[in-house]
Amino acid sequence: MSQILVATLAVSLGVMILLWLLSLYWNDASIVDAYWGLGFVILTWFTALRVGIINTTVVVIVSLVTIWGLRLSCYLYFRNRKKSEDRRYVAMREKHGSSFWWVSFLTVFGLQGLIMWFVAMPIVATIFYSQSTTDFSLFVLAGIVVWALGLFFESVGDFQMARFKADPANQGQVMNRGLWRYTRHPNYFGDFCVWWGIFLVAASTGAWWTIGSPAMMSFFLIKVSGVKLLESDIADRRPGYLEYQRETNAFFPGPPKTPQADA
Repeated sequence: MSQILVATLAVSLGVMILLWLLSLYWNDASIVDAYWGLGFVILTWFTALRVGIINTTVVVIVSLVTIWGLRLSCYLYFRNRKKSEDRRYVAMREKHGSSFWWVSFLTVFGLQGLIMWFVAMPIVATIFYSQSTTDFSLFVLAGIVVWALGLFFESVGDFQMARFKADPANQGQVMNRGLWRYTRHPNYFGDFCVWWGIFLVAASTGAWWTIGSPAMMSFFLIKVSGVKLLESDIADRRPGYLEYQRETNAFFPGPPKTPQADA
């Protein structure tokens, strides 16, 4: 197991280095965002080919990651391809100036390479340990169900938001329809479910020790780079967002709150 972990770490960091060099050439660090989903697909297929075992569990985990990862990367690529560099990276350029080239490697590309490798541990462990498991357990079935719920929230939420933004009449307005009526971040909640679903599949092979991966991803989604980061200044840009916050759950879906309930 240690050898495959070292190998996947090398792949994760190696691809990130190439991506970082491309970002310097194109002068756009935003390309790392669209790569996120594809990176897991690469690590998954690399592990599957290296281990060389094909059974039901391997087919399941490879399929789940490939479907999720390609959908996410394609969506982000087509959403951002005609846009300028994301404002987060623009702010970093302004702050660090001539030092941005190496700061971006350490804090954006290198860091994400390490995080990707750690988050992918349930995938790698599932494929590795599936050599000694042949049964299609209830954990695998439960994992597929949770993953499917996550993919639904993530993909439908992204579609609804894209359609909302495409309407000029919604410029500067707050999206509070569809899934966005029940959670302010259906895409993040969906991602949360995807990773816990993948962990359940990993648990079917005995890889309970990988629970730190979905736990860390959940922490990032709720407290670091997800909900907290996005909402840090969104109320300044969209005046109606404060009311939306009062009425709608931040992360886990639930019925909209009424003014009477708030009182």
